[in-house]
Amino acid sequence: MPSADSTDIDADKAQRYRSRMQRQKAIVDAAIVRADKSKGLLLILTGNGKGKSSSAFGMAARALGHGMRVGVAQFIKGRSDTGEEAFFRQQKNIIWHVLGEGFTWDTQDLARDRETARRGWSVVQAMLCDPSIDLLILDELTYPLKFGWLEISEVLTDLQNRPTMQHVVITGRAAPDALCDAADTVTEMHDVKHAFQAGIQAQTGIDY
Repeated sequence: MPSADSTDIDADKAQRYRSRMQRQKAIVDAAIVRADKSKGLLLILTGNGKGKSSSAFGMAARALGHGMRVGVAQFIKGRSDTGEEAFFRQQKNIIWHVLGEGFTWDTQDLARDRETARRGWSVVQAMLCDPSIDLLILDELTYPLKFGWLEISEVLTDLQNRPTMQHVVITGRAAPDALCDAADTVTEMHDVKHAFQAGIQAQTGIDY
């Protein structure tokens, strides 16, 4: 049976916790009141860590769950056997384009990679003009920008001129500063540890 002293300590701890949570709630409630604007967001998921595309596709699932229409444009990647594509192609309200031809160390052809990126961006431009697309995921777009296959100024202009409520998520390492400056939300992911560095192959259902 607890002593009177321990009961008093537990009650005091509970009261301090309640007071702390009340202060926290007041802060959160005030922040919610201040957030009174609504607009289409530009989100950047960058950094060397795993999970950039996975996070973007999580948002795709969330949007579809709300009955929203989603567009996906994948740069660089040329494979069509990923788990996410196999799953999302079975869903309604999604458009999926694989616009790449593989990693640059596979193609080894600058002119071809540049032309592939240009063709891909023309597909994206049409999607950026379509107000029926609520969420547009531009997977690994940072690479064509980093390598100079696409002009950052043109990309930023097209993003700026998209429908007011259209959300865009861009993934990939080394997102240019100008792109991050234009974004509403930027998340940088870092590896603490990665299985591949220990010689473990990419795993089905985890890595693709």
